[in-house]
Amino acid sequence: MHRRTLLAASLLATPALAQSWPSRTIRIVVPFPPGGTTDFIARLIAVRLSATLGVSTVVENRAGAGGTTGSDLVAKSPPDGTTLLVSNIASQGVAPSVYRSLPYDSVRDFTHIALIAEIPSVLAINAQRPEQTLADFIATARRDPNAWRIASPGNGSSSHVKQELFKRLAGIEMTHVPYRGSGPALNDAVAGQIEGIITTLVEAGRNDRLRLLAVTSAERVPGWPDLPTFAESGFPALVASTWFAISGPAGLPAPIADRLHADIILALNHPDVVPRLIETGSTPRQLSRADFQAFVASEVTRWGDVVRVSGARID
Repeated sequence: MHRRTLLAASLLATPALAQSWPSRTIRIVVPFPPGGTTDFIARLIAVRLSATLGVSTVVENRAGAGGTTGSDLVAKSPPDGTTLLVSNIASQGVAPSVYRSLPYDSVRDFTHIALIAEIPSVLAINAQRPEQTLADFIATARRDPNAWRIASPGNGSSSHVKQELFKRLAGIEMTHVPYRGSGPALNDAVAGQIEGIITTLVEAGRNDRLRLLAVTSAERVPGWPDLPTFAESGFPALVASTWFAISGPAGLPAPIADRLHADIILALNHPDVVPRLIETGSTPRQLSRADFQAFVASEVTRWGDVVRVSGARID
């Protein structure tokens, strides 16, 4: 009897919650430090959601463990529409296969709301290095297995997995150096404290102290027409965009999730937002909520196969 009473109360509360939402501040959790692409995208969306929803929308950085710390925080938050996550390829697609023990299920423990952007990654080296091309990079690695220390935003990140996969495919050695986010990794690559980095194209492409060698998009990016792809350089398995999205905890009432999805789509098409996304090399791709939920599930399968080939695992 007690269980039936609780269930009835829950069913009655859900419509009331949806009707009263939003009534207080919404926080968007970024599972990486400030300064990276994830943070940039979160702040773009937060400004527009504040305007359309009529409540304050704040960004909160909860970095750690390749994006899984902040993701776990959101997975365990009440599904009341006040705590959202910038979900991404690392925490949702790669982490289930890379981490031997993950505190959440990246499909079942979330309500995946809207895909925001897909941005290619790039291998970049310090511009003071003599290597000019990806072929030069590989040749140096074959002469000296200790020549390259390549940064990533963290263990278990998509950049980490792409690095390990590239090593396998090219038959070379590189030393993976994980950082707590792409900002600190990029700073050291620019300063020459480390030889190179795999990160999003927008982060590396803004800095003339880095030399871009190859991009993970299927075709050359319009803003960088002279930058070859890994695919045309002989590595078709390295076609992979880094995606960013908005998700909430599992059980988020459908009316709230639907409203968020609609307002995020409006934000993505706003004249203040469109040029900012184009600057990142983002490929527009707007999915329905159902299609996006299925997309996340497919990413878990896809990256599981890649992780097995790459050998990237974290205890």
